[in-house]
Parts: sequence; structure tokens; C-alpha cells
Amino acid sequence: MKKRSDGADVLLGSVIKGIFEKKGQYVLKIDLRKLDNRIADYFIICHASSGTQVSAICDSVEDTVIKETREKPLHIEGLDNNFWVLLDYGDIIVHIFLEEYRNFYSLESLWADASIEVMEDKI
Repeated sequence: MKKRSDGADVLLGSVIKGIFEKKGQYVLKIDLRKLDNRIADYFIICHASSGTQVSAICDSVEDTVIKETREKPLHIEGLDNNFWVLLDYGDIIVHIFLEEYRNFYSLESLWADASIEVMEDKI
């Protein structure tokens, strides 16, 4: 896993900005740093109302992060169907769901012992 001591806040801000630019809904930041055996330091979760919007949010996050931090995702999954797209930035993993898939998988409930913060659009 790629570790970042500096710039994690900048990367988080860029990811969240990219989500809100395309109207991502109910954005959560899940802080996993206090959990043993975590796969990342943070999960960012949001949902969209269509596959087209899922794709647009994914593109916006990638573009915003590259522009502001010069970071590219280590891995991307889910672009073939746009039901659940995952962008892996090492210590930060971004999950972009169609709303019904988010409700079905309920990732936030799997990490209920982590610190969960609802993010607000600052625009």
C-alpha cells in the first residue's frame, strides 16, 4: 500500500471537491486509521442517480485530483457497468455507487466502528 504522510488532507479535499462538482450525494468520509488490519486510512463513499452520473463523478474525481495533487489512482474497478466504481489512491479508497447498490451493500454499516463524517458541499 502506498503511504502518504504529507498531502493526505489535500488528496481528501480534492476527492471530495471532484465528487461535489458532479453532484455526488450523501458523501461520507470514513476514518479507518484506528482500526487494526485496515486496507486503507480512509474510505470516501457517495452515490449517484444514474450510471452516467457515476461515470461523471469518477471522471471529475480523477481530473480534480490530477490537477491539484498530480496523483493518479493506483487502480480503478467497475467502469464496465458503472453500478459501483472504486478508485484506489492507496491510503484513500473512493466508492461511487448507484443509489440502489449503495443501499444494498451498505458499506458504511460494515465499518460502523470507524469514525464516520458526513461531508458538506462548501460551494
